Parts: sequence; C-alpha cells; structure tokens
Amino acid sequence: MTKVIIDAGHGGSDPGAVYEGRQEKDDTLNLALAVGQILENNGVDVVYTRTEDVYQRPIEKAQIANASDADYFVSIHRNSSPAPNQYSGVETLVYDASGIKMEMAEAINQELEKVGFHNLGVTERPGLVVLHRTKMPAVLVEAGFINTEKDNRLFDERFDELAQAIADGILSAISGSQAEKLYRVQTGAFRNLQYAQDLQYQLERDGFPAFIFREDGLYKVQAGAFRQLANAVWMENVLRRKGYSTYIVS
Repeated sequence: MTKVIIDAGHGGSDPGAVYEGRQEKDDTLNLALAVGQILENNGVDVVYTRTEDVYQRPIEKAQIANASDADYFVSIHRNSSPAPNQYSGVETLVYDASGIKMEMAEAINQELEKVGFHNLGVTERPGLVVLHRTKMPAVLVEAGFINTEKDNRLFDERFDELAQAIADGILSAISGSQAEKLYRVQTGAFRNLQYAQDLQYQLERDGFPAFIFREDGLYKVQAGAFRQLANAVWMENVLRRKGYSTYIVS
C-alpha cells in the first residue's frame, strides 16, 4: 500500500502568514486533514505530521516523514505577498524539477486550476528543509494567497473541491508511477555531472546500455530498465562480475 505523509504547515507558536486575523496554520491544518481523508478513502496509507495546533520545527517534520518510511511527502501551505491583493494563484514547490515529484506537482497545479485558481506553476526551492531533508519525493503546495480576497473566497466557498483537487493530483501521480514501474540497475550517483558522464562512457565502452537520470539533485547513472525484477537481477550480476558497484532501484 502506498504511504503518503501529509504535513500541515506551521502550527502552535508559529502562525505562518496572517491576514486580518486569518492564520495560515489553521487553513493548512483544515486542508491537510481533508486531503488526507480523501486519500485514505482511496486506499492510501496516510500519516500526518500534526493533527492539532502544535509547533514543529521543519527538521522535525522531515524526521517524522523519514521515520515513517513513506513513499511521498506533501506539505500544505498558503502563500502571502507584501501587499494585499497583489498576487493570486497556486504554485507547488519542489527540490528540483525532476522525477515523480515534478509530475505530482504539475498534476496538483492542474487540478487546482480546474477549481478556479490561477496556475503559477512549479518552482524549485532546494533550500527548504522539508524538501531537501526528506528521503522520499516531496512537494509543497501553496494553496492560494492568504492576503488575496479572491483566493480566500475560493478557499472557503470551494473548500471541498480544493481538497479533492489536491488529492486527485496526488493520486494521479501515484497511479502513473505504479503503471510505469520499472526496475533500474544503478551504478553511481554524483553531484558533479562530469563524474556521471565518465561512468556512463565507461559502461558504454563495456557494452552496457547506460544513461543518466537526474533526481533529488543527483546525477544517477543507470544501466538498463526492466519490467521484470529477475531481468534486473541478471543485469546486476553481470555488472558486478565486471567490477561495478550496483543496486536495484524502482
């Protein structure tokens, strides 16, 4: 069963963005619980970082997620701007624009656009703790601007549709990932592209179908992608006999 961490941003002594008495921490908790319930109704195992008004440091949220051994991490927030009604719309943040997290972020934005929000797109934010300290693919959803009247009306008047849209985006990405599940034999992961390319060329000289896959800020060198685990194991054994360090990812 797929497991998803749902994080309600801020909480307790940290209200997040505030506008005319409205606090981000309250909106995020209500929305997180609603999204989580929809996911549970669709057979997803959901774990919450918080279910009440308590303060957690960002690193604590990441630690909760990592300890749960979840498959995905979704953090719910509201955006804000320097002046009221200055900006409007939804955006989703990711560590980098690659992999299943990017697919999930785009799917969530597209579903929220159907509710009536302006789609501001997906933004890379590698400095956010909950995006770079979580071990699983992670996205942070900015569900409209808390100091923009239009976004607040959509948030309040179409709340159920808003929660359903985020859940649908998550479920769409999960479904697509499961449908296309492949077993890949990985031989290295580097922050430096040149190192990855050197290993790729070495593999190709030895006759292996090598390629580079960028994910979570790393250039991952892989040799072969297989629908059957047994075929991936066979390839791994061949590579190891040639002296390569390998492991299978999916």
